[in-house]
Amino acid sequence: MRIGLSTPMVMQLPGVSSAWETTAGVDDLARIARTADELGFDHLTCAEHVAVPVGDGAQRGVTYWDPLSTFGFLAAHTTRISLTTSVVVLGYHHPLDIAKRFGTLDRLSGGRLVLGVGVGSLAQEFDLLGAPFDGRGERADDAIRALRASLSTTRPSYRGSHYKFDGFAVEPCAVQERVPILVGGRTLRSLRRAAGLADGWIPFGLNPTEIAAMLAKADVPPGFEVVLSTGHAVDPIADADRTVNRLMALRDVGASAITCSVRADSPEDYCDQLAALRILADEL
Repeated sequence: MRIGLSTPMVMQLPGVSSAWETTAGVDDLARIARTADELGFDHLTCAEHVAVPVGDGAQRGVTYWDPLSTFGFLAAHTTRISLTTSVVVLGYHHPLDIAKRFGTLDRLSGGRLVLGVGVGSLAQEFDLLGAPFDGRGERADDAIRALRASLSTTRPSYRGSHYKFDGFAVEPCAVQERVPILVGGRTLRSLRRAAGLADGWIPFGLNPTEIAAMLAKADVPPGFEVVLSTGHAVDPIADADRTVNRLMALRDVGASAITCSVRADSPEDYCDQLAALRILADEL
């Protein structure tokens, strides 16, 4: 089973993240990434928020490391693990901005980028950045099409409903011939967007029953990725049975990969938990 990680420290969610994440340093982050890489974990994740309203902190948290900077750092400390944005908010960027910045990351990492994208839901953040909130779904659809035409070429050309460009050089570009694009969200519309325009779906905030019901209503193509999250942190050492049951429940509703949040008391404990989680996953 392909198991990835909701990278600790870089997104700190209330009720999910551990206390040590608020004080740990970048050396701890590098050590954890290297351990995950050496143990054969599939991916690390990093989310994007530029600025979160303080009033939303109790629900969303306020700590979100920049995914491009974070993955540039982690790429230098790992060799094979995928670097998955979960997610880049499409409405905050022109598609060529994403293609240039994350195409460069793909080159620096040796082709390890998985580009998770989303429509976005935080209206205050859109307003702060001067990005239009209304109509963001249709704009995101066109942005995904533009990205598909742009990520792996230095001479991108696209003409769509919201984005049009030709005659520009974007160098460097991604080294992968086809960068995997995943679409985040928690609605049937997000799943259908993913099935029609991308390579997979990375839902959040849904339970297995809800996910199964949505997948039953969508016509997904062969090889379509369904990357599901454990939600609350698992504890492979102290509660192996519950961890296994959670992984099996997600596998059984159609997960092709699972992103795990992991409970720990320290960076050292986190690395020990990763070793235990790897053993449990390999036995499924």
